[in-house]
Amino acid sequence: EFKVLGAATGNTLLVLARDIFPHDRISDRYYLQALEPLETQAAADDKLKALLSEGVAALDRLAKLRFRKTYAALDKESERLSLLYVIEHGAFFQKVKGHLVTGFYDNKEVWPLFGYEGSTWEKGGYLNRGFDDAGKVTVAPELVFNTPGWDDELLNALSGSGSRVNDVS
Repeated sequence: EFKVLGAATGNTLLVLARDIFPHDRISDRYYLQALEPLETQAAADDKLKALLSEGVAALDRLAKLRFRKTYAALDKESERLSLLYVIEHGAFFQKVKGHLVTGFYDNKEVWPLFGYEGSTWEKGGYLNRGFDDAGKVTVAPELVFNTPGWDDELLNALSGSGSRVNDVS
């Protein structure tokens, strides 16, 4: 619910969010959760509120000029995307996209929908934890490469430089 920005602006932001990060099988609920902090921040930040409100208004004007409909009313994704290519470098688009990339993808409720289990480094990584069951990953922890001239002294020197030679973990 968009009380600060208004329902029409909120609806346009939802359509915009789905166009920027399109996942047909993901419910609007998760996109709305990602947009909610923008609404909250806009209540306390007049510049942000203006950026979002004016950005949606400008996007709607552009849509009406090209297609005689508001952005959210455009049925064809290709029409909406053609408008986004026009505004993609502007402050409005960059603000929404920048916020969504973390607000959407950092939502732990969304992760299982993508098949992502979350961080696994503390569990030893992804190998031997089911990813190899379906043939997705096959790694035998053996010598990865053998290059003439790469002796133990050179390999030891590299290991202190941040390189992970012969380490497949």
